[in-house]
Amino acid sequence: MKTEHETPSEWLPFLSGGGQMGAMMRAHDWSRSPLGHPRDWPQALRTTVGLMLNSKFPMFVAWGPELGFLYNDTYAVILGEKHPTALGNRFHDIWREIWEDIHPLIVRALKGEATYMDRLPLRMNRHGYDEDTWFTFSYSPVRDEDGTVAGMYCACVEATAEVLAERYREEENQRLMTLFEQAPGILAVLRGPEHVFEITNESYMQLIGRRELIGKPAREALPEVAGQGFFELLDQVYQSGQPFVGHAVPVRVQRDASGQLEERFVDFVYQPIRGPKGDVEGIFVEGSDVTARKRVEDDLRAANRQKDQFLAMLAHELRNPLAPITTAAQLLQRGSLDPQRARHASDIIVRQAEHMTDLVNDLLDVSRVTRGLAEIEKEDLNVADIVQGAVEQVRPLLDMKRHQLQLEPAPVPLHVSGDRTRLVQVVSNILNNAAKYTPSGGRITLRVREEEGEAVIAVCDNGQGIDPQVLPYIFDLFTQAERTPDRSQGGLGIGLALVKSLVALHGGRVAAFSEGMNRGSEFLIRLPLLQSAPAQQEAQQEADGREGPVRVLVVDDNADAAQMLATLLEAHGHQVSVEYDGTSGLARALRERPEVMLLDIGLPDMDGHELARRMRASPETANATLIALTGYGQSDDRERARAAGFDRHLVKPADLSELLRILASVRGEAD
Repeated sequence: MKTEHETPSEWLPFLSGGGQMGAMMRAHDWSRSPLGHPRDWPQALRTTVGLMLNSKFPMFVAWGPELGFLYNDTYAVILGEKHPTALGNRFHDIWREIWEDIHPLIVRALKGEATYMDRLPLRMNRHGYDEDTWFTFSYSPVRDEDGTVAGMYCACVEATAEVLAERYREEENQRLMTLFEQAPGILAVLRGPEHVFEITNESYMQLIGRRELIGKPAREALPEVAGQGFFELLDQVYQSGQPFVGHAVPVRVQRDASGQLEERFVDFVYQPIRGPKGDVEGIFVEGSDVTARKRVEDDLRAANRQKDQFLAMLAHELRNPLAPITTAAQLLQRGSLDPQRARHASDIIVRQAEHMTDLVNDLLDVSRVTRGLAEIEKEDLNVADIVQGAVEQVRPLLDMKRHQLQLEPAPVPLHVSGDRTRLVQVVSNILNNAAKYTPSGGRITLRVREEEGEAVIAVCDNGQGIDPQVLPYIFDLFTQAERTPDRSQGGLGIGLALVKSLVALHGGRVAAFSEGMNRGSEFLIRLPLLQSAPAQQEAQQEADGREGPVRVLVVDDNADAAQMLATLLEAHGHQVSVEYDGTSGLARALRERPEVMLLDIGLPDMDGHELARRMRASPETANATLIALTGYGQSDDRERARAAGFDRHLVKPADLSELLRILASVRGEAD
């Protein structure tokens, strides 16, 4: 019998010890617990509780029909804020939020079947909020003295921290893999002496083409790379442990399974991967596909070579006419030539100066056109008139080389919208090339036809043809076939580039065809046809107008240029005065009232723009025709001239025929 002075541990020795929970059980009021007082507990429960209280492993016991709950110190931590009220209460009331997850396991234990769960996810509320947890545990049946299952016993370990740590590592790994995958450079990891692919990224796949790589040795995965030195480099890096760096290295890969080998260029590093003992275990591949950069660099180098070649050609082309000009001028300077030889020397100077003018004009033209600064004035044109104008320009060269020119006009008039001067320039350039590069006595055919809403001008010759290597670039700036002695007059290599740009400004296109060297060539110019033929236009006034002299004033600080221009105009019947600065020019204009004034822009005292403004402001000269004469021919130069009051803008050296037409029109208006 128990005495009044005995403690619970004395009369219930299984509750002795047990740490905090043992003390709590000894002091607990068991009157409301479904377990009843400990002195009435069956021996099986007492034995289990005694073992549990003296274990450092988290444990609990659920006993009886209502599964009264008992636990030890280490399990109290798992309960959180549910401790200490959980002691002696019903299992269901304590863990009602996870009951659906654990109840089937409890049922199995109460039927005598032990269960084991590894990292079972449970959403618990033990600290005032729901949280995800993971537990590894075992539910085991506990039998009473007669062998009947009267309760269950659980030993458990909370794995929440481990699971969250693993998840974090997995997320970090996935993040790193995403960065690896999305990296702009090529990345790959190869393992072992056979260089087995372990990881690759999207950039690497774009380089070599879509194929199965992972788990395959490099030689098997990329068979077309054999013999290009890359596998040997991998072997060398793996064996030596020394990294390798390559710059713009060519590699030929079959990016399409059914395609041809394609050459790419890569910057790359083969970096050895070492294991814990320092041994090389694999190779990290990092790099960039620099094919686009390499091609741009190659293009720039080629352009630089073309530039150097062009400058050399320019120097050659300008020296050629300078030599006879200088010689003829020196002969004329001596003053001892008879009239026939003097005329011959003068003809040489005129001819070679015109050639130099053409060269400079071509340079200016191609500069303006390629930069989009060219001005074209479109009108309704008959293609036949364009062709006729081009033939007239090239006729002297055709006759000199005794070429046979066959014209095949269109059966009906074809009309286009364009700038007559520019289109004549286009056709004459093509025709001039045919004449130059066809041996003397050759045959040239110029055909005009309509084709799919376009006017087609075709120039065919039986000349030297075009090298297949040059043909794709024949319309590129500064592109010219290699010179030979019989092609020494080859020009600057800008004529066809100018042709292409001018035709494009008219909404057309050009093409060149040749079967090879010495097999002739064909150039096609295609221009969009007008939808309807232009209306019949009034007859144009003749270019030379009515006869009669025009009073002209030339103001230019270059005395030689001014005097020569005056002499030339006087030779055509006009009355010309000359001044060499703006002040003198203004005074003479007010005094003589010339009809036309040719004003240099770069005058020493006042520039030509200021002089033109003063001319317009004076009643004596306000109605005169003012012509700007300058070496500057850009669109903004022309605009400044118009703003200053100039009627026309001519680039030095002035085109004589154009100047004479202007004077003729002035005389016609005066009459």
